[in-house]
Amino acid sequence: MADKNTVASLAELLAPYAERTEAGLERWLVEPGTPGTLAEAMRYCVLGAGKRLRPGLVWLAAEAVGDRPGRDELLARAAVAVELVHCYSLVHDDLPAMDDDLLRRGRPTAHAEFGEAMAVLVGDALLTRAFGVLAEADAGDAPAAAAVTRVLAQASGPAGMIAGQVADMGLCELPGGLEGVQYIHLRKTAALVRAAAEMGALCGGADGRRIAAVRLWAERLGLVYQSVDDLLDATGSAEQLGKTPGKDAGAGKRSALAELGRERLGARIDTLSQRAVEAVEPLGDRAGKLRELTALLARRTH
Repeated sequence: MADKNTVASLAELLAPYAERTEAGLERWLVEPGTPGTLAEAMRYCVLGAGKRLRPGLVWLAAEAVGDRPGRDELLARAAVAVELVHCYSLVHDDLPAMDDDLLRRGRPTAHAEFGEAMAVLVGDALLTRAFGVLAEADAGDAPAAAAVTRVLAQASGPAGMIAGQVADMGLCELPGGLEGVQYIHLRKTAALVRAAAEMGALCGGADGRRIAAVRLWAERLGLVYQSVDDLLDATGSAEQLGKTPGKDAGAGKRSALAELGRERLGARIDTLSQRAVEAVEPLGDRAGKLRELTALLARRTH
């Protein structure tokens, strides 16, 4: 029987955190002195679109480990920063030299709308602005802000998300089979998902045990998310996904679906989801939303 507090959809669960994130993005996205054309393109690529999953994880993880008084602004900054990194990665991922896609979040990609040069510069601007938002935190939050910044830098850097992109593009050697696919998934997707949750736990004042639980949950959640993404890329429509389906197969990219087939991939998603839920058992009832989010992501259709 479903818990009386269970929500009906992913959008409903994330809605309050998406609203907070949108307000933070409106406040901190464009700094004074930004050229108008660049500011327009930045707003186009960031505002009013997307699930806001990663910033939602920042807030959800903080709630799950216990609130730290006076940290709401740092939480808001962390949520904005991780979303800016995510949006930058999408802008660059869509470029002709990468996935060469013309559709993102149901509308033309940055380079289709503003040209390739501006798209490159928008991605650069979003990445650097993410760390600027964290650097501008109140002095009283400086130690926590430094820890949060370090987590985000590692997850989005050359051993994290960028390594995943390099591997996804076939620009480095990988093991064969599912092991190679998991290398990509752990870095391209799960690293930033894990970082978002860890950032929230740090802002929430979690001890090492609770941070470890949240990290493990989020890493497994990231694998669930990307496994479902691989499945949807082959089975979904552009209307459902807001992006062009079938791109991975068309480009000959490695995926969990190609390695396992639909039936075995479905079983893998179920197993990963269960293992994610098990990771947050030490958090007790406060992890209810984390468990709920896991179930919703495992059965998402877009």
